Amino acid sequence: MSNSKRLPVNLTDEQIEEFGREVDAIYQEQLASRGEADRQYIKRLIRTQRKMALGGRILIYLSLFFLPVFPHALAGWGATLSVMGLGVIILGLAKILENMEISHNVLHAQWDWMKDPDIQSNTWEWDNMSPSDRWIHSHNVVHHTWTNVVGKDLDVGYGIMRVTPMQPWQPKYLAQPLWFVLLMIFFEEGVSLHEQDLDDVVISKTKKLKDLKPVFAIIGRKVWRQIRKDYIMWPLAAALVSLPISLFVPVDPVNVFLLVAAANAVANIIRNVWAFIIIFCGHFPDDVYSFTEDQIEGESKGQWYVRQLLGSANIKGSRLFHIMTGNLSHQIEHHLFPDLCSNRYPDLAPRIQALTARYGLPYNTGSIWRQFGTTWRNNIRLAFPGGKMPAEVATTKEASA
Repeated sequence: MSNSKRLPVNLTDEQIEEFGREVDAIYQEQLASRGEADRQYIKRLIRTQRKMALGGRILIYLSLFFLPVFPHALAGWGATLSVMGLGVIILGLAKILENMEISHNVLHAQWDWMKDPDIQSNTWEWDNMSPSDRWIHSHNVVHHTWTNVVGKDLDVGYGIMRVTPMQPWQPKYLAQPLWFVLLMIFFEEGVSLHEQDLDDVVISKTKKLKDLKPVFAIIGRKVWRQIRKDYIMWPLAAALVSLPISLFVPVDPVNVFLLVAAANAVANIIRNVWAFIIIFCGHFPDDVYSFTEDQIEGESKGQWYVRQLLGSANIKGSRLFHIMTGNLSHQIEHHLFPDLCSNRYPDLAPRIQALTARYGLPYNTGSIWRQFGTTWRNNIRLAFPGGKMPAEVATTKEASA
């Protein structure tokens, strides 16, 4: 390796800095060109998402009028579950849009330039158990600063998994195939506990449990807010409507409450599984690199750009697919330009790919099947000692489906 930081690329320090200057020029050009089209994009998306969320909840409510206890010809469990299932899917998709393309990017300050008081990173609260301000610190500050640096980036294994052979193997990792599936299902809950303070108590043991009380109080309030919304208020509203109806039709308000709560739970799981898949595809498939703390000491801007490139991976897909991923299917562009409007990433991707090819740098992109398939396979392999490191020198070979 011909650079002082021992980065796995065949570039000198001077070439790395020149690459960084070219990336920075693209960034500054994009910042200067933001305007009305971008503004309309995010506002239209927010309106669409809110209509979808309301429409999904209305369909869940309407499905209750098809319960077998009603005397009309369409009543039956088939009709009930069909209408409710449609509502759950729409609500789940709305939650995906809210978390991925809207809130994640609003909280990255991508839209602060608009000066819209309703779309500001410092006041936005998202539909997630993790408080926005806590997530901004753990994600924007910690993860994006120390991307894939073992011992610094909390996202490297999330404290419970071994995702690179650079992490020393421990017997606890034998359980990680189970944690992988459980975290996929309960990703919202996992994100809410993704805290450096918790890691300091459980992993490094540099803090005591009592030190977490202020943090748990903040997280607890947000968790309760989410539980109250999805599992108490919306189900309770349906149960209250069913009370007077139960005077004429033998519908049980308790069952109505439980059905709506269950529907909301499934919508949340849909969001959780999708978010987990997309996020894990961004950093843990084959040919993604991790780094040591020594490699980033005194890191320059050009070296930072190269590290973000090597530590991220993209997913191929349609325009709609990219929107549903929060444009995190362009994880490379997102890590190069985390505060740039996400709707710019699809058009930027070919330029970044061409630039990396010119410098002989890799651009990791592949189908969702390839990226998530290798991520899951690596999770199982790394549960045991050993594991395969990426190539000593990164190549320009593109990931294949």
